[in-house]
Amino acid sequence: MRNIILLKQAIRKAWSKETCYPPDRDKWTPENPAFGQCAVTALVVQDFFAGEILYCRHFHHYWNRLPDGTEVDLTKEQFGENANPCLDEIVSREYILESERAREAETAKRYLILKHRLNTIIKNSKGVL
Repeated sequence: MRNIILLKQAIRKAWSKETCYPPDRDKWTPENPAFGQCAVTALVVQDFFAGEILYCRHFHHYWNRLPDGTEVDLTKEQFGENANPCLDEIVSREYILESERAREAETAKRYLILKHRLNTIIKNSKGVL
């Protein structure tokens, strides 16, 4: 899949309470499906498009910068229209998956669940996505 719009459509279907950041699960709803999904979503976007993962400390938020310099944030909507996460640092995939914070957040487990669901959605779309 090489189209970010199609990836966003598919990933929205794959998000769930189970893939949400654990402390936020009680606040996750289908009406705001991006809530608590930024780390795992940034990892998936990187799987498909490469590039860097960006981090904002204020919002505790991750998003992507593609190799061509385009910034892609598939979960920014969780904060509302006027939110503008600032770039504090570029983080490694290893940090997001293996740091102490990542272990506490079950990021690797949530990422694998999201990736599996997304792959199933893409496979079942039969070329529509």
